[in-house]
Amino acid sequence: MAGYEVTDSRLRCVMPFEAAPAEVRLLRRATAKQLSRWGLPVVADEAELLVTELATNVVKHVGEGASATLILEWRGERLRLEVHDKSQAVPSLTAAGCNEECGRGLHLLTALAADWGTVLTATGKAVWCEISTNAGRACRRIERAAEALQNYQSVAGCAALWRGGREIGLAESAVELIADLLHWTAARGDDPDNILDRAQMHFEAETEAA
Repeated sequence: MAGYEVTDSRLRCVMPFEAAPAEVRLLRRATAKQLSRWGLPVVADEAELLVTELATNVVKHVGEGASATLILEWRGERLRLEVHDKSQAVPSLTAAGCNEECGRGLHLLTALAADWGTVLTATGKAVWCEISTNAGRACRRIERAAEALQNYQSVAGCAALWRGGREIGLAESAVELIADLLHWTAARGDDPDNILDRAQMHFEAETEAA
């Protein structure tokens, strides 16, 4: 797998890959890692299974070694998975030549996804599906936090996120972001301790209500 790129403003992750069984396994792990970054580990197992089906479909029906791309996009209560390839052959539950194994994969997609479909593109097609994240108020807060943190890392730049020869992890980046917010609060004449106490009360109240 060539790697992946996160487009900060839309909580959108793009992962180019090569259609091969080993790449599918890497794609599963990369999907779980990205969902953890977004605060969505609860749907990781389901998403990994769907990613496996979508990517394996490219291996079987487009050809091993074919170039393809997985796109993850989180919007509100839905996580969308798209796999783009360069074939315009549209998968179907009733298509001629679709054997029992192929049918099981599509039936699994139908059973797990809230919705799915195929879109023809200028260079091939995209097979997509969406799963529910059950996003309530707390989940939307996590979504906003993930977007804020990713934007913060982008603005800070790579150099600012290295300390003592090691890369700062997401947790440390969150600490840095909170510290910057407290500096901003103090500059406005507010009490940083009071802001932290209020934020903690909001968090505890929403956690108890969940």
